[in-house]
Amino acid sequence: MSRPGAGPGGRRPAAPHPERDLGRLLAGLRPLRNPGAYVFTTVDGPAPAGLDPVVTVAEAEGRTLVVRREEADAAGLAYDYVAAWITLRVHSALDAVGLTAAVARELAAAGLSCNVVAGFHHDHLFVEHDGADEALGLLRALADRSGGGTDHDRDR
Repeated sequence: MSRPGAGPGGRRPAAPHPERDLGRLLAGLRPLRNPGAYVFTTVDGPAPAGLDPVVTVAEAEGRTLVVRREEADAAGLAYDYVAAWITLRVHSALDAVGLTAAVARELAAAGLSCNVVAGFHHDHLFVEHDGADEALGLLRALADRSGGGTDHDRDR
């Protein structure tokens, strides 16, 4: 049985025309802060029941999960980095060159850490929770300098 919206073979069709041009990528960042606080934790084996990770990475040392802080607390999982999750709403191509470096450079210049995860459609940044508003401002300014204008959909 096919999923709704799926193409032949049950697969969703690829989204049209991901962007590769660095100038257009930066101008179109449109950063959006997702609600909540997120933490990086690690487990042996699959994610425990009741967790809904937004990122999962299999590493030799264990499975890294990025989950809402409340979920980690309820499951008794240890963590030491609390992050805000920012989605760059530009549709970036997975083979685009320079976006991650430009964003990381902008945030690093302000002393903000940034953990980047590439999704199929967008890039996602996990920045220090207490520095999230500053990070959003810096990303919006970067977009403005790159020709993105002032319409940033000022969502938080």
